[in-house]
Amino acid sequence: MSLRALRAGSAFDVEIKLQRSYDKEDELGLPQKIVEWIVGVVGPVDGLAAGVKLDWSQIQKALKDGVILCRLMNRLLKQVGQPTVQYRPKANTSFVAMANIDTFLSAVRLYGVPDTSTFGTSDLYEGRKGAFLNVIHCINQLGKLANSRGFQPRYVGVPPPRPEQAAVSDDY
Repeated sequence: MSLRALRAGSAFDVEIKLQRSYDKEDELGLPQKIVEWIVGVVGPVDGLAAGVKLDWSQIQKALKDGVILCRLMNRLLKQVGQPTVQYRPKANTSFVAMANIDTFLSAVRLYGVPDTSTFGTSDLYEGRKGAFLNVIHCINQLGKLANSRGFQPRYVGVPPPRPEQAAVSDDY
């Protein structure tokens, strides 16, 4: 839960649209596919379990300190022969947790995920449902890129909707 004041005006409208977008991704199963891939890559972790439906706040809480994300990146970087990242495995303070998230984001860019597909540290750390969508999209792109490099286990995202299923939306 974020400690910031609630949004107002147009910022509130944008936040609601982002939350609805997250709900659509959740209905498709994207967050769960990401959790399953992360657990498949790094092994069992506290707070994340493959095959168990988790809501966004549970996923956010498990990833919030950046440790699992850094472990994920180290596996990916090792496979392509790039140096692994240094992170703090015990992120007891917000400063350390945000530093771990920044380390993950630097590694994601080094791996080849474009800046437009990354997220801001606060998108993960502050715990806002709408902003967490950016985190999900970043890891989704990372999984697709890992697949293109032959990484195992393969990331199995959700297929894009068929044209007859895609609905035109005025959300954006």
